[in-house]
Amino acid sequence: MNARLRCFTSLLAVACALGAALGSPAARAVSGIAQYGAPKYAAGFTHFDYVNPDAPKGGTLTLANFGSSFDKFNPMTLRGIAAPHVGDLMFETLITNSNDEPNSAYGLLADDIRLAPDGLSVDFHLNPVARFSNGDRVTPADVRYSFEMLLSKQANPAFRVALAEVKGAEVVDASTVRFTFSKPRADLPYVVGELPVFSPKWGQRPDGSHIAFDKLAFEPPIASGPYLIDRFEPGRDISYKRDPNYWGAHLPTRRGMYNFDRIVFKLYGDDVARLEAFKAGEFDAIAENRARSWVRSYTGERFERGDIIKQAFPNHNGANIQGFYMNLRRPLFQDRRVREALNLAFDFEWADRMMFYRLYDRTESFFMNTDFQAKGMPSAAELKLLEPWRGELDASAFGPMIVQPKTTPPDSLRENLRKARALLAQAGWTYRDGALRNAAGQPFRFEMLDSGAALLEQVSSVYARNLQKLGITLVFRKTDAALYQQRLDSFDFDMTTLVMPAVQVPGSEQIERWGSKAADTPGSDNMIGIKSPAIDALADAVASAHTQGDLLAATHALDRALTSGWYIVPHWYSPNYLVAYRRELARPATLPLYYAPDGWIISTWWRGTPDAGARAASH
Repeated sequence: MNARLRCFTSLLAVACALGAALGSPAARAVSGIAQYGAPKYAAGFTHFDYVNPDAPKGGTLTLANFGSSFDKFNPMTLRGIAAPHVGDLMFETLITNSNDEPNSAYGLLADDIRLAPDGLSVDFHLNPVARFSNGDRVTPADVRYSFEMLLSKQANPAFRVALAEVKGAEVVDASTVRFTFSKPRADLPYVVGELPVFSPKWGQRPDGSHIAFDKLAFEPPIASGPYLIDRFEPGRDISYKRDPNYWGAHLPTRRGMYNFDRIVFKLYGDDVARLEAFKAGEFDAIAENRARSWVRSYTGERFERGDIIKQAFPNHNGANIQGFYMNLRRPLFQDRRVREALNLAFDFEWADRMMFYRLYDRTESFFMNTDFQAKGMPSAAELKLLEPWRGELDASAFGPMIVQPKTTPPDSLRENLRKARALLAQAGWTYRDGALRNAAGQPFRFEMLDSGAALLEQVSSVYARNLQKLGITLVFRKTDAALYQQRLDSFDFDMTTLVMPAVQVPGSEQIERWGSKAADTPGSDNMIGIKSPAIDALADAVASAHTQGDLLAATHALDRALTSGWYIVPHWYSPNYLVAYRRELARPATLPLYYAPDGWIISTWWRGTPDAGARAASH
């Protein structure tokens, strides 16, 4: 599965997801903020419910990272591939979310948060004991420096898009930094609160000169996180060691977390090699994304003896938006009828029956598995947002929510392809001389770019056979991870498989994903290249919502607009996380609601006695 693994772009998405509305913020200081009502954890809480506050510290956790190499420790620049999980383990933020609420944040580097009554600024008071890895105190000037560097041309342009409504950061006093906003958009305090903070001394040479931020490669980051880089070999592995002087170990938002003395990531170039290495004992845990492998390959003596535990954990997260993404910058995909026809040629039911062992569900929405998914007919509030754009949006956006094409009786692939052929003919594509051609005689031919996941290559080959029945030629182009990322960043593809990370509460990341400005920003998340005033307005309505009702109406309307555009061929999602792990690993009895398996294991598990994992699995 080929996700766009860009650590801090995802971090921004998480930040935006934490809050699309703050209601009417009072001019008071708090240690935590919630989107609606009060945070779950009151002032004075000692730890999150989903951790073991007394988890033992020690040992080594070894995990696998899919990818053949990395060439930098800086995850905030566009070029290159950052070391696995360097952002999670080494960089901290002013606030952090809890994983059993969709919409609350608590202090991390900041111990106090003050929201202005007019919504145009937020003050963060820094914890006086917060320290960088070099021992320096984290100051408001450091926060301002980090913000300004992320806004500069040396950082990933996605930051500038996400921070477009942030006017600036200023040092109020020796302990307080203030962010000001151009408009009182409700999620902005969360966006700035989740920005990574790092020292201006990172990249400083002995003579006082600096390495340019976008040229930082293997210079160890000077940040405030719980781990330091121990050793690394770019084509093979990287090892992090816990900082013995980590300042935040006893914070309520860190207690019971990051329990391993060392965390090692081994690099594997393909899924088969990674699975065989796991079964041979080369690393401790694996989250499996391939149903066939889960059913047929996670077997053998070690599983039967209980040395390896195989378990499905419930997935309450919003579903990732995985699918075949079309690039509208290519003239071939600019006609909505063509895009709908390409959707009709995809047979999910066949793939689910023949390849997925019925472990997956079809993705039907851009907000799947959440309350923000549009269903049925639009409400009056949704229509109020949609009506100004009736001339731009397809009529289907104003009726029953679109259901993805199906091939279960009475539907069939044959009938779907007939519908597709009719749509293509309306768009000027007809079959002649052995291929589907336009009026100029050019054949309908495009490339599917991928970085080599075997399952998706199989799915693409079946999809290609269906398209061939229409006279369309799909060429599967496999490339290495570095070139793949480079081509994505420069939008140099026809169609590709992408996984857009899910959000629990949508916010301004929707502007980054679908907005017109982002479409022209290299490295942005608007991979499709959508430039639609209607979608711009609806995404802004999501980011600007101030009540839960407003947010639901805006997300439902945006969902209808995006779905009616047929911009992607949506794939599937798993209602469960499929995880296998060695029985020496232990986990808290209480599961978080919103998590990703690797991050959950890294942050809250620990190494125990040989049957610790088995005991935890029985809870």
